[in-house]
Amino acid sequence: MTELNQDMSLDSLMNAYLPGKVVRKDLTKLIKEGANVPVYVLEYLLGMYCASDDEATIEAGLTMVKRVLAENYVRPDEAEKVKSKIRESGSYKVIDKITVRLNEKRDSYEALLSNLGIKDAEIQDSYVRNFEKLLVGGIWCIVTLQYQFEENQKGSPFSVSELKPIQMPNMDMNDLFESRRHFTEEQWIDTLIRAIGMEPSCFNERVKWHLLARMIPLVENNYNLCELGPRGTGKSHIYKEISPNSILVSGGQTTVANLFYNMGARKVGLVGLWDVVAFDEVAGINFKDRDGVQIMKDYMASGSFSRGRESINAGASMVFVGNINQSVEQMVKVSHLLEPFPDAMIDSAFFDRFHAYVPGWEIPKMRPEFFTNQYGMIVDYLAEWLREMRKRNFSDAIDKWFKLGNNLNQRDTIAVRRTVSGLLKLTCPHGEYTKESVRHALEYALETRRRIKEQLKKIGGMEFYDVHFSYIDLEDGQERFISVPEQGGGSLIAEGRPNPGTLHTISIGEKGMPGVYRLEIQTIAGNGKVSVSGNSSREPSRVAFDYFKANASRVSGSIKPGEHEFHLHLVELQHSGVPEALTLASFIALCSSALGKSVQGQMVVMGDMSLGGTITQARSLAESLQVAFDAGAKRILLPMSSVTDIPAVPGELFAKFQTSFYSDPVDAVFKALGVE
Repeated sequence: MTELNQDMSLDSLMNAYLPGKVVRKDLTKLIKEGANVPVYVLEYLLGMYCASDDEATIEAGLTMVKRVLAENYVRPDEAEKVKSKIRESGSYKVIDKITVRLNEKRDSYEALLSNLGIKDAEIQDSYVRNFEKLLVGGIWCIVTLQYQFEENQKGSPFSVSELKPIQMPNMDMNDLFESRRHFTEEQWIDTLIRAIGMEPSCFNERVKWHLLARMIPLVENNYNLCELGPRGTGKSHIYKEISPNSILVSGGQTTVANLFYNMGARKVGLVGLWDVVAFDEVAGINFKDRDGVQIMKDYMASGSFSRGRESINAGASMVFVGNINQSVEQMVKVSHLLEPFPDAMIDSAFFDRFHAYVPGWEIPKMRPEFFTNQYGMIVDYLAEWLREMRKRNFSDAIDKWFKLGNNLNQRDTIAVRRTVSGLLKLTCPHGEYTKESVRHALEYALETRRRIKEQLKKIGGMEFYDVHFSYIDLEDGQERFISVPEQGGGSLIAEGRPNPGTLHTISIGEKGMPGVYRLEIQTIAGNGKVSVSGNSSREPSRVAFDYFKANASRVSGSIKPGEHEFHLHLVELQHSGVPEALTLASFIALCSSALGKSVQGQMVVMGDMSLGGTITQARSLAESLQVAFDAGAKRILLPMSSVTDIPAVPGELFAKFQTSFYSDPVDAVFKALGVE
């Protein structure tokens, strides 16, 4: 890296080392707003007519581009009119997407023009030899078509007399690698962000990495990415506008035949035709076929799926983007960050196949100033080299300097390696990366995979307990742990002692998962009655109140149940549904309220009791303790009968709490209030 290059502006660097492959993005914006053509077609024309710093030349070039589009771009609804023009004038120039196939019966190549609807125009062999992409997927071209009709002719009267590709017909990767060597890593990242039309100076480093992460599916085969966030942050823009190799499936019904394999037509679906299949608005995804989600799970895990007798392989990456309608802080507290997915997809086995979760809420909503007016790489050049990078693999880059921590299982390891590989393909396509380049990519990969694992822990319980992701630096032997920003702070259980009569408990809810509940009891003068509000069965409260009236004197002679009225309110802190165990917690809360004494700060009570005061042990102890820890609990009150379950709890988790044990309900009251 020369000192000169570090001081050069990004515009100068691009023009010097990517000549003919950059365009002024404000011109793209200017014409895109009024022309429904792919961005890569526009940028090719702009590169042809407006490659200058002179305003007058640019102005004349813009006029030319607009004229070319107006006269030569074929709109599908005007196809017959254009065919007529070709017939009347004998020869006419059009802009269209051309695909070529070999007609073996006639031993000649035939061109299909997509918008024009001509299926068998004759084309010279030399064009096919020079531009092989005509045979695989087709190329947008400026084409001169001729019309010559003869009686009894076997072929079409249309023929291609001249052809100039608008997309990159060939790709010299060595040329790209050489260009990359003249940029620092920061300059190259800014170049990539300019290529997708954004202005890097408007974003901090973290947002730039999120924008890079959106491109990983374009460089990695079978990569599964999820991004949820507020509306208007450009989540689907890159898959719709930037690459001709990706398809955006708008939310709504989809079928296995469309997506994977049509057994009637014996044709592979979208995953076999595109590099990336992106789903917009995940909340609306709905498979007509009952086995749709299962086939998707198989495909996301292995890149293959079975239909009938056939096992089919494909390389398309899967991207899921959608909107979050409430604050992330609230979602972290009361549910999980994958909640926008439809119920049929809320399945830990499905989400475990995601390699990364990009936090869309950290990307600002798009504003006019975020779109660059400077030079940027032509998007078709970008799309083409990204596609070429799919053939390479950088997933072993970690091993030279780092080792992954022991909390990562096989799926986590694969996910992290794939993300690192994708990020390095983008930032260091030439394969010349430094230790710090790899470290940065590794830390980002660990965070985006841990975000998935944190949600799996909430959905699937202790099976996904190992979320403390880390990596070890092989040089100094130091282990560094990677956290997820949104998990910190804002605990459900506040610090300090609560008001008398307020108590937190963990119980199994209607959905079969442990949840955090808060009991709040209000005491007023009255004649010994209890009333209940909140999403709670009346039965546990009635049993607790009967036991309270009969046994209050064992707690304190000062409690006079018959002289007060008690109002018990239950707050569901995690929308877990009606709790199954609430009697013991209600009894302790009644005693706390009647005595005017608070339970200990950040304490959670677990276990339950019967009508006669018999203690029952806490269910799902390990999962419940994990939920308590995530909610901010520091103290746990457990029944003695739960001691036998403690070996099943990870030692690291059990050590997070001050733990007390009780043998009967009155003992539980004294331990909860901190009375010896």
